Amino acid sequence: MTLRSPLKIFFAVERALFLREMDMKISVGRSGLFWSFAEPFMQVFIFIAIRVAILSHTGNSGVGSGYDPAIFMASGFIAFNLFKNILSSSTGAFTANKGLFAYKQVKPVDTLLARVLVNLFLTSVVVILFLIVGFLLGYTDPLPKNPLMVFLGLFWLVIFSIGMGLLAAVGNTFFISVGKFLGIISFALLIFSAVFFPIVSLPPLAQDLLLYNPLVHFMEMIHGYYLHGLDDRFVDYTYMLYWTIIPLFLGLWFYQKLEKRIISE
Repeated sequence: MTLRSPLKIFFAVERALFLREMDMKISVGRSGLFWSFAEPFMQVFIFIAIRVAILSHTGNSGVGSGYDPAIFMASGFIAFNLFKNILSSSTGAFTANKGLFAYKQVKPVDTLLARVLVNLFLTSVVVILFLIVGFLLGYTDPLPKNPLMVFLGLFWLVIFSIGMGLLAAVGNTFFISVGKFLGIISFALLIFSAVFFPIVSLPPLAQDLLLYNPLVHFMEMIHGYYLHGLDDRFVDYTYMLYWTIIPLFLGLWFYQKLEKRIISE
């Protein structure tokens, strides 16, 4: 019998879990894979309509804002949904896959990483679809002004999401209210995470308050490097680094200490 290295076992487990998660999304019909792609388009169209109605009512068309509201919202919703989906799917990753932990090759953290990979794959498809729709609708340049920094911002957001998701997954294993609480605050995070309007358009007091939210810095970074007319003047990269490292460290520490209890729960 040929012995496989730990790395080969890890990749084999992740591949199997990834295919399992994708199969589950496909098998649930209308509420599954279709809505994974349709939801961000519906969000963008609905909130663009609301924004246009508000601006028209106030007599401001928004043309002189220096950026395209449609591309602003599309990039914002894609980034926010990536965070939200990773966090929500990670929260239930351990409790939903308890039966798999009977196989010694499968660790709880493997199920979380598989769900992250599924969300990254679906988000990549959504990005491609948005770009295609942008070209078909006549947008001359739906591509970011600095693709490398936008990619870095999204990659950084994924690491931040994994750290928060790992903390939530460990907590949700022992306190089911953790998942319910995160579900409740998801809408509040959407409203107060600079998805609809850039920070520069808000009053100074609102700017100071919203900048305590780390998601705002990620959104401002992505928008600042994506759109001409915006920049990253409000982004505190040190603050983002603290919010990335500390939850990730705590999540890994709690997971290492509680892994056996997570498997036996």
